[in-house]
Amino acid sequence: MKKYRLFGVISAVCITLSILYSFVGNSQTPTSRVLLSTNPPLERILPFEAEAEKPQSPVTLTLQAVDAAGKHLENTKISLQILTPPRNPWLTTDFPLVEGTKLLEIDANAPDGKLEIQQMLPIRGKYQLLVNVSPLVANAFAPYQQSLNLNVHENPTKYKYFVIIAAILLSLGLLGGWVIGGQGELQQGEIAPQSVRLLLSALTVVAIVTLLVINISAEVAEAHGSEHHPSSTEVIAPSSQKSQGLEISLDGDKNATVGKLANLALQLKDTAGQPITDVALQVKAIATEHNLTVFDYKGIPDEQGKLTWQEQFFDGSPHKIEVEATPLPGSNRQFAPVKVAQEVEVEAIAPPIYIRLIGLFYFTAFVGIGMAIGLLIQHRRTPREISNTNA
Repeated sequence: MKKYRLFGVISAVCITLSILYSFVGNSQTPTSRVLLSTNPPLERILPFEAEAEKPQSPVTLTLQAVDAAGKHLENTKISLQILTPPRNPWLTTDFPLVEGTKLLEIDANAPDGKLEIQQMLPIRGKYQLLVNVSPLVANAFAPYQQSLNLNVHENPTKYKYFVIIAAILLSLGLLGGWVIGGQGELQQGEIAPQSVRLLLSALTVVAIVTLLVINISAEVAEAHGSEHHPSSTEVIAPSSQKSQGLEISLDGDKNATVGKLANLALQLKDTAGQPITDVALQVKAIATEHNLTVFDYKGIPDEQGKLTWQEQFFDGSPHKIEVEATPLPGSNRQFAPVKVAQEVEVEAIAPPIYIRLIGLFYFTAFVGIGMAIGLLIQHRRTPREISNTNA
């Protein structure tokens, strides 16, 4: 009987091990995937700096679809969505309305299985890239999806400024706590010593001025966002052109809002109204206020001669969408480059008041911590002085 029990236990263990091995084997089986590379390298990517001294360039993101053997897939359609880092109520970024939103959504035909874009990344944190790869030729391969993460570090300069400001506020609080802790005896009719009254008055004035600055800056930001920016004196290309047997038109939202996607579309046809696909396209989104390129894509239209994408403009200033069409190398259709463009007015929205008060909370906390340290030092120092006097 014991032998049969032992045999049953051994059999159960063997079956369990074989099942686990099959699971491990399946998990290690190579599958189709998307390879991500960046320029500059990932560790050198910094978020957009609104007042940067040097002109900034968008980050180049290259997505390469490969099969299970690591071979580049061909004749693919790559759909890409870029999601910004999630909101953090205690550590906001320079563009809080951009947090937890969708930065870009584009569907692109990729004959060589590669999608390359240049995108300005506005804030720090972990971006999520949702990629969907499908074949242009039916049943060429099984469609698949993949989620990629892209972590953007904060600019080290900001940490330096933060440490300096924190040290100054702590020093002010320490000085205040030292003064209050070393207060002398009250005179008749006084609520507090003169030094304490002066210190509290100064802190009250600072708090009032800070609140005024916060509210005035908010009003100015709202007014700046709601006002109509004067039209640029630069002459841009029309949004639609018919030239050399080619008809190209750019359409989409002419007004956009920070934090929301704007819809944009491009259509190419010949004189007979048939879609054109053998054309190279270069799409640019330019912030005209500083002539700054925030998005750049080179590719081809789909089988219907279209290119559609959705894009978020994180800076509340006028932008220009510019598309240049050129013939593909070796194409029978040869023509001089044709350019179309469209202006997009972007409405800036001031962040909620609680976001602006977070900074005031931290400033007050640093002063309070410094003051508590100053009071503690004086509290420990006073008994020693009294004991020395009595001695």
